[in-house]
Amino acid sequence: MTLAVLIASVANNLEMNKDYLQKFANNLKRIRKEKGLTQDDLATEGISRSMVSLIEIARTDLTVSKVKLLADTLNVHPKDLFNFD
Repeated sequence: MTLAVLIASVANNLEMNKDYLQKFANNLKRIRKEKGLTQDDLATEGISRSMVSLIEIARTDLTVSKVKLLADTLNVHPKDLFNFD
């Protein structure tokens, strides 16, 4: 029963943050393209190309450690990935 509640909670959280995830996704894609990188270029040991794709279309949320990996690969500060408001 606890598991079902947890899954519903995660699903509701993603729905509530869809606009924010989309803004992050658009900003990540913009920065990646400005750097002349492909999704394959952005993929690291901790983030696959398919995960990069899911992030860029706002189909998945990501952890702080994944944000740091993306920022390091893009050679930007993690806060730059959130600079979209």
